[in-house]
Amino acid sequence: MTSTPEHRTATRPATRAATRAQARGVAIRAYLRLELRRTLRDRRTLLFSLVVPPAFYLAIGATAQNRSTSIGPDTNLAASLLVSLALYGALLTATSGGAGVAVERAQGWTRQLRLTPLEPWAYVLVKVLASMTVGAASVALTFAAGLLGGARMPATAWVLCALIAWCGSLVFAAFGLFLGYVLPSETVVRMLGPVLTVLAFAGGLFLPFSDGTVMAAVSQVMPTYGLAELARAPLGGGSVEVVAVVNVVAWTAVFFAGAVWRFRADAARVSG
Repeated sequence: MTSTPEHRTATRPATRAATRAQARGVAIRAYLRLELRRTLRDRRTLLFSLVVPPAFYLAIGATAQNRSTSIGPDTNLAASLLVSLALYGALLTATSGGAGVAVERAQGWTRQLRLTPLEPWAYVLVKVLASMTVGAASVALTFAAGLLGGARMPATAWVLCALIAWCGSLVFAAFGLFLGYVLPSETVVRMLGPVLTVLAFAGGLFLPFSDGTVMAAVSQVMPTYGLAELARAPLGGGSVEVVAVVNVVAWTAVFFAGAVWRFRADAARVSG
């Protein structure tokens, strides 16, 4: 059966679209491998993402007092500190990955990518995937330190706390992208660690504040508060206050809206 000219004409756009999609998929996979190799060569990122959280747990979380202090059924205080440190490592990894956009913009890398089949949205996707991959390793290593260091919690809590800490870090990947598109590279690199540390303490990530205090009220508006409450919720049977859910939803909307806004502005600038 021979094809008519009209049939051949109709199939050409579909063939071109399939070819572009295939080329885009190849470019995304290649760039993801490149981004992961680049991240694993970054000693600063590896230190603060993969070494500091488990080391801090073993140093200050796995004490005899924390292991012997019970905070719930089959749950000790060491487990709460473990979850907090795992979440902090995941947040730092996700934010650093997103903020890396600032350095690459300063080096002109985003303009070079315009010469490849990789579209701007795919560039952002690769950034997020790479940071989430390293974040998963950070959570896994910290929880491994918890197993060795005497953290005690129900089996379901081990799984749920790890998943929430990892998935919740996606919110801060958007935060990092927003910072990377707004601030100069030197500023982002210099301020990232201190800003996250302040947010962690102010949001009660490491040491929850007593109810009724001024700092307890202040902590509820910090972007780390809701994620900390959600990540630790399985330790207390899974109950979560409404304010924590509202906090996560609100800051997720803010960070993603800001990242999308600056991403579109930068894409228009690069294209122009």
